[in-house]
Order: sequence, then C-alpha cells, then structure tokens
Amino acid sequence: MKKIVLLFSGLCLSLSFFGCGGGGGTTTPVAPVTPVVTSSIALQLSSPTLTVPEASSASSNVTVTRTGTTGSVTFSQTGLPAGATISYLHPGTTNSGEIAVIANNAAAGTYSMALRASDGANTTSSPISLAVTAAAQTPDPYAWTSTGPLITAIPNTTHPIVSVKDPTAVFYNNQWLVYATTADTSGNWNMVYLSFPDWNHAAAAQPYYMDATPGLSGYHCAPELFYFAPQNKWYLIYQSGPPTYSTAADPTQPQTWTAPQYFFASQPANVSNWLDFWVICDSANCYMFFSDDGGDLYRSQTTVANFPNGFSAPQIVMQATTAGDLFEAARFYSLKGSNQYLAIDEAMGGNSGHRYFRAFLADSLDGIWTPVTGANNFATPFLGSNDVSFASGAPTWTLDFSHGEVLRTGYDELLQIDPNNLQFLYQGANPAANAPNYSQIPWQLGLATANSN
Repeated sequence: MKKIVLLFSGLCLSLSFFGCGGGGGTTTPVAPVTPVVTSSIALQLSSPTLTVPEASSASSNVTVTRTGTTGSVTFSQTGLPAGATISYLHPGTTNSGEIAVIANNAAAGTYSMALRASDGANTTSSPISLAVTAAAQTPDPYAWTSTGPLITAIPNTTHPIVSVKDPTAVFYNNQWLVYATTADTSGNWNMVYLSFPDWNHAAAAQPYYMDATPGLSGYHCAPELFYFAPQNKWYLIYQSGPPTYSTAADPTQPQTWTAPQYFFASQPANVSNWLDFWVICDSANCYMFFSDDGGDLYRSQTTVANFPNGFSAPQIVMQATTAGDLFEAARFYSLKGSNQYLAIDEAMGGNSGHRYFRAFLADSLDGIWTPVTGANNFATPFLGSNDVSFASGAPTWTLDFSHGEVLRTGYDELLQIDPNNLQFLYQGANPAANAPNYSQIPWQLGLATANSN
C-alpha cells in the first residue's frame, strides 16, 4: 500500500508540473510549450522547358503548394534574355498562376532561367529552360496612313510652349475633346485643352492652358479622360509625380476641374519610379496600369464601388530585360465585339532608338498578356515607322510614333475601341530637330488610320 501511495504521489507531482490540481504544493507552474509550426511554399511548372519562336510566345501554368501560410504570392524571374519580355499572372492567395515568355527581339539560343515565388515570408524557385528558335518573318497585319501634324504648339506671352504631346481624346457633345501635355522653353510641364468639331479643324483650335484652372498650376501632365458612369462624373487622370485625379460635371469646361487628389497616400515601397498612369474598368473592378521606364509594367486595382479609393499594392505584370522593349505610355482597351482586351506599350528600336508601339491581348484585365502576332517588335510594330505611310501631300514629318491614344467608340470607363476601325492620335517630331534635351523636342500630334486590321 505504501508503495502504491508513493507512486500516486509521484504521478500527482508529475501532473502538477503541467498544472494538475491540488493547490497545496509549492511547485512553480510552467507555461505550456507552443508547438513550432513551419511555413513554406513550393512551385511546379507545367512546362519547365519553353520553346519560343522569335517574335512569338510560350506559356506555362504554375502550381503553388503552401504549408502553414496564406500570404499573397507574387512571381519574379532571373535569367530572362535581352530582347525578351515576360508576363505574369500572379497566384495571389490562390494556388495557381501562369507565365508567358515573349521572344520579341531575343536572339536564337538556349537560356537558363528561374521563376521565383514569394509570399513575403518564404521564397522558392524553379528552373526554366528557354529555347528561342528562329522563325520566318511574320507579315505585319497592320498598315497605317497618317496625316501631317494636326495639333502643334501655340505659344503666347505667358506660355512659351515648344511642344504638345501625350494626348487623350474623346468625342463628346458633337466635338472632339483633347487634353494633352505641354512643355515650355524652361522645361516646365503642364497641360492644355482643345476642342473642335472634326479633325480638319484641329489646327485652328485655340488652346486653354490648364494652369489657369485653380489648383492645376505646376507639374501636371500625361492626362487620361473618361466618364465614370457609376458616379455620373468625369475624371481626368494625370501624373503630378504620383498618380492624380480631378473630377468635373462637364469636360468641355476645363476651368471647372477640381483640385488635384492623389490615389495613393505615398509611393509604394516596391515601386522605384512611376509614370504614365492609365485607368480602365470592367463591370466589377477598376485597374490602374503604369510604367517605370525600366522595363516593368505595373497593375493596381480597386472595385468599381470603391473607385477612386482603395487601390491595391501594385504588382509587376509584364517585365523586359531591356528597358526600351517595354518603356512607357501603356494603354489598355476593351475590344468591340470581343471579350478580349488590347494593351499597347511604347518601346524603342532601330539604330537610333525610334519610338514605336507593341501590342498584346488578354482575356481579362487581370489576366496573362500575350503578343499580337506580327505587331510586337520594331520590324513589325503595332504602330511605327515600318508600317506607317503618309497621306498624299503630307511629308514624312516624323520617324517616332510615341505616346498617344487609340480613338474610342465612346467615352466611358470601359474604354472600348473598334478593332475594325482603328485610329491612333500620336505624338511625333521632326527628325531634323536638334533639341538640347527631351523637354525641348518639338512634339506635334498626328492621326494615323489603319488600312487593315
């Protein structure tokens, strides 16, 4: 019996160490030990070997496996060859994503790449073998005829401007409304508004300089104009350093735009440079795209109900090793008669780095972007010196086809264009102009019309 009591007492002492009752002992309680839970992610590519013909693309689905983590997963890469572009469909909080590699100007050969995935706490990578193969030249499906300069700088005593550039245009109330950037002889940037009934009268339009609108003096440029139907309100999006907006009831009254408001409280930590902001919406969300002049194209989004507030942390959705292959002035449109979306992005090519546009398609604004065949490099661009001729009597007044706007079928936030009736209002400059710096290039606006689509 004594032996049994000792065993029982030992058991109680042992249990009291973990909080066993009794209350009369002097043993100090010890906190429970919390089990260590490790977290990790892993990824698997459906096609770890990608064969991409020059000027074409190949894609791979990506499966993400998670352990003890629910963070948002984003992709990045190493080893992308010069002249190539990669497009990402980030998994976010799901377990699947996609990548597409576009070999627009990459030299034929085999390259070792790696795809990285990170949820902020864990990072993993998987190798990719990329084979770029030679391909027969694809005929350019686009051919354009351009006017001469339609809109040029009209300086006055208080606005010694040298250029008009970065236009946005809509047809509203039986007239064309154009908002654009101006630069003056001191390198100061601002905006201008013009209106006219048709393009034959564009040159005669008298400018309203936007620094006359309260709150809009100083650095504001690269505008985008649309009517946001859910709020019955017009928005002017522009860059003031950060992405900025003003609103108005009537865009034909430029003096009535509200004072500038920022979309973001501060510049996101993962963005080193940002410019050329562009907003487009679908039925549920509004998306902001922008460039960094370093080969990265970013996307942020919010709901239609929350616009213009609540934009998410930007993510890189397309990336090029060579900055000039994915430079700036990206525009996004919904396509009439289709469920697809068109993206165009300004690039630089040729021996002199002339400006041209590349084109991409996606099934959704947050989807994977793939190249439009025959419209994705300097030799066969969407719009560029190799596929533009000039109307009879119009001189070859520019070799650069830069920052502009495809003319839309309407003016709301869906930004619809008709792929069978394409017109592109672009900025060009005299090849003989010897400007001392970028701000002094005498940009003018011309209109190109597609001959075939």
